[in-house]
Amino acid sequence: MKEIEQIYHNDFGVAFHWIKNNRVLNERVQLVFKETGFYLEFHELDEFKLLLQATLSQYQCNSCVYKQSCRKMLLKTPIEGVDLAVNPKELHLIKDLVEGTLFNLSLDTYINELCSN
Repeated sequence: MKEIEQIYHNDFGVAFHWIKNNRVLNERVQLVFKETGFYLEFHELDEFKLLLQATLSQYQCNSCVYKQSCRKMLLKTPIEGVDLAVNPKELHLIKDLVEGTLFNLSLDTYINELCSN
């Protein structure tokens, strides 16, 4: 029995819906990367995307001695009181994971609405 429905994945993580009693629980998305898991609603995923963009614009690594190897970036999450320390590479991979997930969710919604007419 398949327990998840994958939405998106990259080399760093995966996003999926849980399946329970043969029903896809699509109200929330399980986002898993590194040793971290978030169970987020769509609006929280969208908020996470904005927080990722804000973090990227806040840090300028070009003139930094550590460049892509530091762990000094503090990434806020949609969960109050939970921030993550990430390096630039991880930040970009998390951003890809969140944006890819949002894209696929929006595409699925569009296709389902189009086919229902």
